[in-house]
Amino acid sequence: MTADDETVYAFAILRAVPHVYLGNFSNVGVIVHAPTADFLGMRVITDVAELRRRAPETDVELLARYLEASHAMCRGDAAAGPLALGAPSERFHWITSPRSDVLQSSPVHEGVGDPRRALDELFQVFVDQLNPETRE
Repeated sequence: MTADDETVYAFAILRAVPHVYLGNFSNVGVIVHAPTADFLGMRVITDVAELRRRAPETDVELLARYLEASHAMCRGDAAAGPLALGAPSERFHWITSPRSDVLQSSPVHEGVGDPRRALDELFQVFVDQLNPETRE
């Protein structure tokens, strides 16, 4: 067992919400934060055709820009603006803060294990698995 196997991390699922007033959504990404492992990572759907399939009533070009901006902020990319220069915890909390918009976050949950592996596994379970074309 390695130290990563016992790392506590927080995660949230990123959702496309075509009609905010209805509250229905489609999962489009995952963000994982493990402060003790100095890890902040995000995986999102980048394919516009897949976004359109999952959220047909959404302005998918706008959604794709929101996802890219969130991903840039997660990476700490200075081009994403001053918030991207904050500490990883600040960036995680900004990305997962409640908002009434086309891109929203699930509540934040916790897990224990390798945060890098968790990012891939959570994306597979909550995003990829929901794609009928990738199911066997």
